[in-house]
Order: sequence, then structure tokens, then C-alpha cells
Amino acid sequence: MKAAKKNSAIGSSLDDFLEAEGVREEFEALAIKEVIAWQIMQAMEERKISKARMAQLMNTSRAQIDRLLDPSSGNVTLETLARAAQVVGRHLRLELV
Repeated sequence: MKAAKKNSAIGSSLDDFLEAEGVREEFEALAIKEVIAWQIMQAMEERKISKARMAQLMNTSRAQIDRLLDPSSGNVTLETLARAAQVVGRHLRLELV
């Protein structure tokens, strides 16, 4: 009888698995973008700021706001994130850990 092949991912952390697959940084970046987009949307809702109004306040287009709020869009600059944060009364803070 053949021995069953051991799954090396069993018992490991998600970080270990993503690292082994070579996609950890990609998933971390997407998760960070999702959190920031969600936080901006929440702040917009609290302040009753529509996407159109947000675009006006940031002196940009509605399409840029859609990209800002879409975590899968990788084309948002730190400057844009900082301006969006300022408009909704927040600050963008980045740190290396």
C-alpha cells in the first residue's frame, strides 16, 4: 500500500503558505488597498460626501475617485491617497515594520 503524500501547507500559517507560493507581497498590497479604500468610503459616508463631491473637493475626476476606491486598481499614488484622507478629515500614515 502506498503512503499518502503529506500536504506541507497543513499546520502552516497563511503567511507561510503565501510566501511559499511567491505571492505574499501581492496579497498584502491588495489587503492594504482594500482597508484604505474601505476607510475612505466609511469617512465619506460619515461626512455625507458623494463620489462626485469628493472629486470636486480633490479637484479630480469621478473616474479617479472610482480608481481610488477600487482596491484592484493599482494605479493610485500616495499623493492621491493623502489628498483623499485630508478631504475626509483624516491623515495617511505609512510605516515600515
